[in-house]
Amino acid sequence: MKRLHFIPSFLRNKYILAAIAFAVWMVFFDSDDLLVQRERRRQLRDLETSKTYFAAEIKKESTFSENLRINPVTIEKFAREKYLMKRDGEDLYLIQPVGREEK
Repeated sequence: MKRLHFIPSFLRNKYILAAIAFAVWMVFFDSDDLLVQRERRRQLRDLETSKTYFAAEIKKESTFSENLRINPVTIEKFAREKYLMKRDGEDLYLIQPVGREEK
């Protein structure tokens, strides 16, 4: 009993001890502790960044798709660049930089 005099009186209160134990449990030992919450916030921020990126990509691709459906010049340009198509009577020369292998 003599050793209890060295402990401050507010730490001998069972409600304060229970509150401290609860806080320690929630901060360090719970399945949703502070470290997990911080990691989830970082993942959410990364997902929101990728969401904006993919929304911009979808908009760009839908614009390109719309142009392919409507504009014959765009269709011809796409066919020439992507599939190396050519008109009758044309010669097609592919020039590659030195040191670069064919795909």
